[in-house]
Amino acid sequence: MMMEEIVSRGIVGSYFEKLSENLSVDAAIVGGGPSGLVAAYYLAKAGKKVALFERKLAPGGGMWGGAMMFSRIVVQNEALPILDEMGVKYTPIDGGAALADSVHATAALIYKATEAGASIFNCHSVEDVVVHDNRMSGLVINWAPVTREGLHVDPLVVMARTTLDGTGHDCEVARTLVRKNGIRLNTASGDVMGERSMSAQEGETTTVENTKEIYPGLFVSGMASNGVSGSFRMGPIFGGMLLSGKKVAELMIASL
Repeated sequence: MMMEEIVSRGIVGSYFEKLSENLSVDAAIVGGGPSGLVAAYYLAKAGKKVALFERKLAPGGGMWGGAMMFSRIVVQNEALPILDEMGVKYTPIDGGAALADSVHATAALIYKATEAGASIFNCHSVEDVVVHDNRMSGLVINWAPVTREGLHVDPLVVMARTTLDGTGHDCEVARTLVRKNGIRLNTASGDVMGERSMSAQEGETTTVENTKEIYPGLFVSGMASNGVSGSFRMGPIFGGMLLSGKKVAELMIASL
């Protein structure tokens, strides 16, 4: 074979082997932001089969850009043990927090999640969910460009014992579940309540508090947890996001 054929055969064969191995998983994570990546790491570290689906080319969510593309993020002292475990360097600052380089930190989370055994599928969109016997049972997936262009291409399905909505401000999985099935969520209103305006300290606290199972088999973390439960956004401070990812992994492991 010529090198061109060797390259193509290697990529196609190995990719579809990866996809086939992840058509049924213990934990499916939608959204590769910091909470989703941390959750993937701890779930995989516990020996669970984990597949993370990210719409964009690169996982990492808003952590890459820091604040207004200033590549710095703030992390409270309570979450620094997670950065230590991920091998992220940081510099202590006043106010019980530390500064980290956003690119370095994001790359570390991606590396540690995949090193632990989580499979990441970038350029994938989740366009629907699977519900069996009043329980979230899987995801309907398609290529992100197919969804973006509105092409009429049928999707595939990934079955999952547990699912995490880590889609950030928009809470896309939870919204789809409610809109298409008329169910009630484990929130004060029974619906997706929507994110409130910024209150950094409150937002950080409630991000962790609102990290929970909102429907049998469906959990939320990060900004999706605040969006579902009607709490605050917080800006480029990421301690709550990291702690939320660890908490939801523990909840999902206990459920499994």
